[in-house]
Amino acid sequence: MKKLLFTLAAFTMLQANAQKSPMTPEGLLSLGRVSAQGVSKDGTSLIYKVSTPDIQENKMNNVYYQMPINGGQATEITEEQKNTLLENDRVSPDGKYILSTEKVKLEKVLGRDRFPELTKTSAQVYTSLNYRHWDKWFDGEFDHVFYSPYEHGQAQESNKKDIMGEEPYFCPQQPFGGAEDYIWTPDSKKIIYVCKKEYGTAYAQSTNTDIYAYDIASGQTENLTEKNLGYDLSPAFNKKGKMAWLQMKTPGYEADKTDLVVLTGDLTVNLTGFKDQINVASFKWGNDDRTLFFVAPVDGTLQVFSVLDIGLTKMMPQIRQISKGDFDIKSILSQVGDELIVEKEDISRATEVYSLNIKTGSLKQLTHVDDEAYQSLAPVSTERKWIKTKDGHQMMEWIVYPPDFDKTKKYPTLLYCQGGPQSATTQFFSYRWNFQLMASQGYIIVVPCRRGMPGYGTEWNAAVSKHWGGAVIQDYLDAIDDISKESYVDTARRGCVGASFGGYSVFELAGKHEGRFKTFIAHDGVFDFVSMTGTTDELWFEKWEKGGFYWEKDNKAAQASYDASPVNFVQNWNTPIMIVQGGIDYRVPIEQGQGAFQAAQLKGIKSKFLYFPDENHWVLQPQNALVWQREFFSWLKETL
Repeated sequence: MKKLLFTLAAFTMLQANAQKSPMTPEGLLSLGRVSAQGVSKDGTSLIYKVSTPDIQENKMNNVYYQMPINGGQATEITEEQKNTLLENDRVSPDGKYILSTEKVKLEKVLGRDRFPELTKTSAQVYTSLNYRHWDKWFDGEFDHVFYSPYEHGQAQESNKKDIMGEEPYFCPQQPFGGAEDYIWTPDSKKIIYVCKKEYGTAYAQSTNTDIYAYDIASGQTENLTEKNLGYDLSPAFNKKGKMAWLQMKTPGYEADKTDLVVLTGDLTVNLTGFKDQINVASFKWGNDDRTLFFVAPVDGTLQVFSVLDIGLTKMMPQIRQISKGDFDIKSILSQVGDELIVEKEDISRATEVYSLNIKTGSLKQLTHVDDEAYQSLAPVSTERKWIKTKDGHQMMEWIVYPPDFDKTKKYPTLLYCQGGPQSATTQFFSYRWNFQLMASQGYIIVVPCRRGMPGYGTEWNAAVSKHWGGAVIQDYLDAIDDISKESYVDTARRGCVGASFGGYSVFELAGKHEGRFKTFIAHDGVFDFVSMTGTTDELWFEKWEKGGFYWEKDNKAAQASYDASPVNFVQNWNTPIMIVQGGIDYRVPIEQGQGAFQAAQLKGIKSKFLYFPDENHWVLQPQNALVWQREFFSWLKETL
């Protein structure tokens, strides 16, 4: 009888799975994108936003919701209602002032600024670098922070003051800075802001952001982090007025170990520096004003940790991991009692909001935006695997298997190459490089945590810099060779895909793979190191990663780096390749994709150039995103 019941249950489960469909590009883009906005001022409600692509209109539709903080029925609210429910952190704690930002014209760059009578000129004139950044050309305007008297719920614009005056610097930071770059002190007496006070060519070569304090009464500004020559970011206060922030120490190294530090008197206390594997992504003060909660990568995931502010005692900080599992905690919103409100996702589930119990680490799902969509999707599975690299290191990787994976069958396999180069491959959910979607089309996906990944110690994280063509490329070959030992991998149908540094890796592997791969896809990848140095924007990146510039003939590290440029191995290219390029990507400019495509064409290699004139380093517009997915899988179907 028990055997019969088991058989019936298994049959019922198989029937249920048979009714589920694999994810499609259209299905991926139909998912609601959840973004927690905050906890209401009275602490009773969670406010969140759901963004959904409108393919027909080629835009994102945003809807706001309010729900009980412990979960329950969500109610749609307007943006105005959202603003009323949430604390306005732009208003000073004493309610007297409000912060804002606006652009200030300080440089005459445009032709019509220099020659007002020539109203139709399109000329732009530059005398230094930083003339374009990520996806925008510099037009002589700088983002500055202002404060105004705040009365009866309105800013008194006539008395607005620019705290940066005539300084030719940016706050918020370009291009990704936001409201976290300028905040009030709890006593409302000072405005704290993040700024890199460099201009022009010096700006393009520096990572030295500092945290400044502007005194309302005196109008004087103090540099709080002058001694540190690397990044200082994300300042935040507890209720007692103590400031914590994120800090990197090494000048010019944008992917240095990121530590959580606090200011105690005149001294900076590093709470995570003693732990080599801890690389902090973000943090929040706890309600007790002593505990700091932070997110950091560990074993191919992003998890929540806690650490106590030890002040100036000789105690060693005690770091405790709170969350554990095969998922990513993207961010910490706030603390409510013994719970943290967090955003969580994994390879096969888009972001939703959860509560995380600080004591037990248990998670409770609060929002359920995409539950119904996932009920009809055939699930994929992931496996964490450790392999031995050619030089004897242990390397972790994620293996993503198709729905209803069967070890007795053979599957085409894709090696995924991550960007960065120092960004983690975790359980992230992407709306472009989506492993669930790839696996749902019948592919096994191999996702190595190769050299350059944070979360495995500073030596592993730094090993890619100045050695782009070295062990990191062998790591990728080791990963595909290891999985190819499995009987279920069709070794005649292996592909390699990636973007940014991952796109560079694809170009490099195209000249070094020795027949392993049948097809390649590279998105916004670096192809020619010399050309890249001559056209990219953030020169501190090029100098650090290559060890110097190509004209430094006596610099052995730089010369070795430039020798590893993919353009130097095109003579070995013999495999179909699709190249994707954004027209307004100034980090990896258009000639990188053009050069690679023209090389492939001139060598008679089957190749495709997918060009998005109005996209930057990503693909952000809904219809372009759908084209990207369709072309991606069409190419794989055609060549693999």
